[in-house]
Amino acid sequence: MKSYVLSILVKNHSGVLRRVSGLFSRRGYNIESLSVGETEDASISRITVVVSGDDYIVEQITKQVSKLVEVINIERLKNSESVFRELALIRIKTTNEMRSEIIEMINIFRARVVDVSENSLIAEVTGDNSKVEAFIKAVETYGILELVRTGLTAIKRGSAIDAEKILD
Repeated sequence: MKSYVLSILVKNHSGVLRRVSGLFSRRGYNIESLSVGETEDASISRITVVVSGDDYIVEQITKQVSKLVEVINIERLKNSESVFRELALIRIKTTNEMRSEIIEMINIFRARVVDVSENSLIAEVTGDNSKVEAFIKAVETYGILELVRTGLTAIKRGSAIDAEKILD
């Protein structure tokens, strides 16, 4: 099955995320990734959802979600027209002897060290899914003690969206 990224602009009201995600679960659609946050306008939030299925399923999801009162706009984002990012925090097992080698690996991936302790360090890596996956695979040999990932977040490439047009 193919994955699709949906960008949903909603009014920033209590319970909106529950109503949107409930629509997916009631119809048996699986959410692979979900991220939510306020936009440049505090009264509007963007929900980025990754779902798998075919064109028909995504079309049905889009139609159902757009019927919700709080939904301002829903758009299917294409790889070629969008920027996708994910963040991962990874606690990597380390010793004094291995620390510089691990930091070198972190630098190769343009990741960052955000915490260091006696027996571990925490790396922060951001990028598209393939970069995050490649970094995880590269540091697995040292020992991953803990891993936390955000959901995918995305924005359409090009000039800024005309907010007045969206709110009409």
